[in-house]
Amino acid sequence: MKYVTTLNGKTFEIEINKDGTLLVNGHPRTVDFLALGPELYSIIRENESYEVVIEEDADGVQVQLRGQLFSGTVLDERAQLMASLRGGPASETGEVSIKAPMPGLIVVLPVSEGQEVVQGQTVVILESMKMQNELKAPRAGTVQRISVNEGQSVEQGKLLVTIV
Repeated sequence: MKYVTTLNGKTFEIEINKDGTLLVNGHPRTVDFLALGPELYSIIRENESYEVVIEEDADGVQVQLRGQLFSGTVLDERAQLMASLRGGPASETGEVSIKAPMPGLIVVLPVSEGQEVVQGQTVVILESMKMQNELKAPRAGTVQRISVNEGQSVEQGKLLVTIV
């Protein structure tokens, strides 16, 4: 599984292979990682032991290591795909296009054109393989255009909603 992790503005590509090996930006790392509690972890790297606190919230992750606090985000392969289909991570300004991450059926459009939305608000419910997927606004804004109708079948990558 691949992850793109950004901490304090610095980006790392982390790959965890099925055999347990770990690559960070393509370089192999030997790490022993053990959960001690819901947010507390023990990490042993190159014979040095670290206690790490990792907290997740709506804004991303907070990592406390050796008295330093790091803020950032962690995106797995699915989240990266979803972000790329929306046109990348949401910027604070400009137009945001929400596209279908997979083929499916538009079940519900809980917003209307001209409506104000907040970050994380559901803007489309897409049914695919008998599962309903809530597609959310990546940032606050106004729904400028809805390009689909309820009951419509869509292909992967189809533009659904535009937010400005």
